[in-house]
Amino acid sequence: MSQVDRELIVLLGPTAVGKTAVSIPLARALDAEIISADSRQVYYALDIGTAKPTMSERGGVRHHLIDIATLESDFTVADFQRLALQTLEEIHRRGKRALIVGGTGLYIRALVDRPTYQDQPPIPELRREILEEIADRGAQALYDELVASDPEAAAKIHPNNLPRLVRALEVIRSTGRRFSDGVKRDQETRERSSYRWRLIGLTAERERLYERINRRVTKMIHSGWVEEVWSLLSGPCSGDEKPLKGLGYRDIVAYVRGEKSLDAALELIRRDTRRFAKRQMTYFRRLQAIHWIELGAEVDPQEIAGMILELVEGNHA
Repeated sequence: MSQVDRELIVLLGPTAVGKTAVSIPLARALDAEIISADSRQVYYALDIGTAKPTMSERGGVRHHLIDIATLESDFTVADFQRLALQTLEEIHRRGKRALIVGGTGLYIRALVDRPTYQDQPPIPELRREILEEIADRGAQALYDELVASDPEAAAKIHPNNLPRLVRALEVIRSTGRRFSDGVKRDQETRERSSYRWRLIGLTAERERLYERINRRVTKMIHSGWVEEVWSLLSGPCSGDEKPLKGLGYRDIVAYVRGEKSLDAALELIRRDTRRFAKRQMTYFRRLQAIHWIELGAEVDPQEIAGMILELVEGNHA
């Protein structure tokens, strides 16, 4: 593998900033396949509300780690790390390059930093998210997640010991490794990664990004988001599955159930998505150096992809 092949590009940024549109011409220029680093696009049937790229939008570029988990499964960052590393090897064996695209900071960090328990400081926003899940789903549901992810740790933590339960899940979700591993380091961790990572971030002025978020929510409704959720609840889903309690979907579920009006649901979705974008940017600041590209009011994906290509190629000139 050449030095250029060993460099992997990550295209990241907050939700609705325009990563998908830029990633397609960039992947074509690099002769690359895309690995999605989006924690919601892994699920089957969650299409519209996750802004999952359609086959047409993918433009013939091969995508990986989309539609690989059922709504009943508990897909973790450890699952992503394992599958993404396997996929990277498969892509390179085919003589292609890989482009990682997404906005899930935990997923990206699991690949780039390969964090371990010893490396992991508390992450307030992740801890808050876990506590909200406990309040919503109950401690037993989160304890069941710990049992599935790390039975050795679960055997030593009582389900009602919330501080220990939260910390264990915080470490597992953010590092992709078992809490019971403690400070042990294996050879893979010591070497970190055989790849060199180049992180390219797309961003936009706050009000401009918020306007894009508002437009995206409206577009999702016009594209059939309500009908998508109605179909799920009319079929195999109860609405209590973890992915359906996530951003946006929980409010559409409440509307379909008659628990709130559509206007109220959409206002909450817009507000919560804006807050989510802010949390994403906070998390990205924890990653290694990112080259940020600020997008203007009018975005030409081909032009932005060309800028990134020049940046990458200039690095090897």
